[in-house]
Amino acid sequence: MPLPFLTADRAFDDAAHDAALPFDDRDHWRRPYRPGPWRVGAGAVLLLLASFVLFAAVIIAFADSLAGAAICAGLAALIIVSALRLLRMGTWVSAHGLRRVGFLTTQTLAWGQISAVRTAQQPVRWLGLPRTVQGQALVLVRRDQQPAGPQQLLLTDRNADFLARHEAFNRAADSIEVWADEYRPTA
Repeated sequence: MPLPFLTADRAFDDAAHDAALPFDDRDHWRRPYRPGPWRVGAGAVLLLLASFVLFAAVIIAFADSLAGAAICAGLAALIIVSALRLLRMGTWVSAHGLRRVGFLTTQTLAWGQISAVRTAQQPVRWLGLPRTVQGQALVLVRRDQQPAGPQQLLLTDRNADFLARHEAFNRAADSIEVWADEYRPTA
């Protein structure tokens, strides 16, 4: 069963592609990079945990405790939804705009609302934990935002998708910057 949210477009694998935006359907929301091994590993561990909880629900159901089995099945469903949401997290682009998918929230901005998308060297959070380290970040600056105001981080080279994958981070950041340059109105 193909899982389209797990696989990014394979356009970057083909060295013969010269186009910056090698996609036929640009209205389709896509993540221009693959999820990293940390994110995929965490999703796999959660799905493994869900399988054990479902197995426990079956055992509890055979022991004639349907209420306990229902609670276990509900917990397993919650774990599965969490794993799928974790795998879907990231920055998505289309001709309509840019979408930042978090674990609990999703924020979509039209290209007209975006002033700049650029790479910056700054302290970033390591794997989303409170500890910060020096790294690179893809920064979004909104048009309605003050120049010295806080900037929204789209990607960092220390998050679960790009930890120890600097070339992949540079490719993803360049791709998102090209999408922004292509569709952001100039004025």
